[in-house]
Amino acid sequence: MKKIFVLDTNILLNDPNSIFSFEDNEVVIPIICIKEIDKFKRDQNERGRNARMVGRHLDRIRRESHRRLSDGVPTEKGGSIRVEIGLEAMTEYPHQNGELTNDDRILAIALLVKRRAESLPVVFLTRDTNLRIRADAIGLIAEDYISDHTNIDTLYSGIKELMVPENVIADLYQKGEIPLLEQDLYSNEYILLRNDTDPSHTGLGQVTSSMDSIRVAHLKTLDVWGIKPRNLEQKIALSLLMDDKIQLVTLIGKAGTGKTLLSLAAGLCKSLDEGVYHKLLVSRPIFPLGRDLGYLPGEIKDKLKPWMQPIFDNLEMLLHSDESEQEFQYRASAYDLIEQNMLEIEALTYIRGRSIAKQYFIVDEAQNLTLHEIKTIVTRVGHGTKIILTGDPYQIDNPYLDSESSGLTHLVERFKSSGLSGHVTLTRGERSPLAQTAAEIL
Repeated sequence: MKKIFVLDTNILLNDPNSIFSFEDNEVVIPIICIKEIDKFKRDQNERGRNARMVGRHLDRIRRESHRRLSDGVPTEKGGSIRVEIGLEAMTEYPHQNGELTNDDRILAIALLVKRRAESLPVVFLTRDTNLRIRADAIGLIAEDYISDHTNIDTLYSGIKELMVPENVIADLYQKGEIPLLEQDLYSNEYILLRNDTDPSHTGLGQVTSSMDSIRVAHLKTLDVWGIKPRNLEQKIALSLLMDDKIQLVTLIGKAGTGKTLLSLAAGLCKSLDEGVYHKLLVSRPIFPLGRDLGYLPGEIKDKLKPWMQPIFDNLEMLLHSDESEQEFQYRASAYDLIEQNMLEIEALTYIRGRSIAKQYFIVDEAQNLTLHEIKTIVTRVGHGTKIILTGDPYQIDNPYLDSESSGLTHLVERFKSSGLSGHVTLTRGERSPLAQTAAEIL
């Protein structure tokens, strides 16, 4: 049965292609949404680009169809896209309490569309939780736009435990490789084999990048720049970070699980010690992505400092680690490495248009990025570059994202079958007992 979908502004700003995602159904865009989008079209960030793209889409289909958007423009899949002016909706809106806000006007138009729809169901789509509640209260069917959601409860973890007979574990270590034990395994996934008669007897294997067998897993256990992995997940993470064949690594975990520290340690080792990469590039979103740094005084280094301080904190700890046996003449501070062009720290604001070659590229706090932003970043990776994305999908600052719509969780799911990528979810906090407790109960 066909439906009518009324879209809120945030749907369009988050995914400008959403208007073409409803098959043979009717899409209604309140005129208020067009006015709201117009406010953002000059912004030099992702939201501004999306606002301009929505305008281009609507203008193109208007010109190509030779029809007014207010009358509805047919789509290739048998649906239509219409801009609803709804002047009478404002005067008939029964829930006025003082001056109408834009949200009130959008809800009023949705009610008008429902009143005219006769037998067709009308669904109001918004990413604003409170607006969904308000819409439901006045009798509208209200839903989130979920075409780009990933189920966080079943998110690929990068580690799988299997109960097997004792001889399977013996074969793995004697032969070095065994056939796949089941079909539901992914490239570079780690497999914890547990003896079904003696669970304390275990073995660790890794699915080959071609996904045709399981080989013995050789984990990185030596310290890297003074950092030693403290649990199995950290050992797996460090092994992935140090493996030159794996070009994309995603690390997900709560605060204090070691995502950023392990990534930086591996990056320093690979770029400074081994010379595999020309430099270490570290970046993180200045939320919202592309925010104008001109709001902060000083030169670019001064502007970046508040946003990048967590990175500098981790680097300084690594650069002055008492545990490390390595000493370098340039080990005084992170700024010394920057001056020598061995380290680059910058905001993701400037990533568009670049081609990043032969670098160890770390993107921290990637949970705040949309799928489109993640795509923009990963497609900047040039020849010989390894990219690492870290984040906690339960600590998202972007009001238009949640743990299931974050670009980072999409990346994990979509790359799990790629031989170029590796992933691990870190669950055990190692920063301190207090930090671990806070991450769990707060």
